[in-house]
Amino acid sequence: MPRRPVRVAQECVEGYLFAASPARYLLFRRRPSRGRIWVPISGKVDPTDRSLSDALRRELREETGLRRPRRLFPLRWVFPFRGPDGRRWRLHAFGVEVPGSWRPRLSREHERWEWLDLRESIRRLHYRDNRQALRLLDRRLARERRPRRPRPAPARV
Repeated sequence: MPRRPVRVAQECVEGYLFAASPARYLLFRRRPSRGRIWVPISGKVDPTDRSLSDALRRELREETGLRRPRRLFPLRWVFPFRGPDGRRWRLHAFGVEVPGSWRPRLSREHERWEWLDLRESIRRLHYRDNRQALRLLDRRLARERRPRRPRPAPARV
């Protein structure tokens, strides 16, 4: 029997900011009124956003001042969860490359930011799904760093 599509009340995006070489991750600590937990940049998709990546670009501008990341790509990782209203929400994760020297301008949502290696990032991230998405990003970056094997020359006859 075919499954009916699950209705989602709110689409959300989150961006894992990183510098590629060496791999470091930029995390943000929320203010005490928001739990003082370490998180990636995240937010709701608004009706005016044309796409998920546009929603994330808007959140990046609002929360960090970032206008032009080096790269922004979907991690192809989606996490359904219950929102504060009790309805089904869905989170879409993205990798966001920035220069390692870049310094964000904090919004009122966060009180601090810090560049961290993978181990410390995993230790600090509050939510398990954030840790899972960050590991996925780190594996992708490790694959990109691996040297490619040269293709063998075609045999001459």
